[in-house]
Amino acid sequence: MMNYSELENNLGYKFQDATLLTHALTHSSYASEHGLAYVENNERLEFIGDAYLDAIIGNKLYDIMPNQPEGVLSKTRASIVCENSLAMVARRIQLGKYLRLGNGEEMHGGSDKDSILADAMEAIIGAIIIEDGYETGDRVVLSLFKENILMALQGKLHHDYKSALQEVLQGKHKSVQIQYELISESGPDHRKNFSVQVCANGKVLGQGSGHSKKAAEQEAARSVLTKGV
Repeated sequence: MMNYSELENNLGYKFQDATLLTHALTHSSYASEHGLAYVENNERLEFIGDAYLDAIIGNKLYDIMPNQPEGVLSKTRASIVCENSLAMVARRIQLGKYLRLGNGEEMHGGSDKDSILADAMEAIIGAIIIEDGYETGDRVVLSLFKENILMALQGKLHHDYKSALQEVLQGKHKSVQIQYELISESGPDHRKNFSVQVCANGKVLGQGSGHSKKAAEQEAARSVLTKGV
């Protein structure tokens, strides 16, 4: 079994049951390729983590934003628990290098996809809460998301990769037409995964995936900016 000590150090939590952490890091593509039981991938843990993350962040915002109405609280929480924010935290703790992915996902850069990183982040939160309870989960989450919470309060959390890519391309070309094209969609209705490619003047520059078309487009733009235009 892989040594997770560095990841646990970055998390600020050491698992007593290493198998639970392994499940949290196991993508469904890996489980399918290796004939693992459904409970051995991270989807059930993600379900738990998603629910508790909303509660933990919501409770924190209720305390630190005493004069704000429900609508502002909801919007701020949404910005902190969204796919992009979760992926930021995952990259901060170098989660990607510990993921167990199927060959196809591995070949297509799955370890750095926002959607996969976000799901695994939620699964780890779920695993911590299952193993050691809500109080520990609350402590770990608030430590990991401290920077994102501060950025959200300052209105600086979101990176608009699509706008950034547009600015870069327009700076290099007098005339550029950017298009985002849906390649495929998969998964159940409540948890669909969309794949999108971004093109400039008919040339494919990159691809991205996410749990919404908008998230997939942002991921596609981010992938192009990361590798360079």
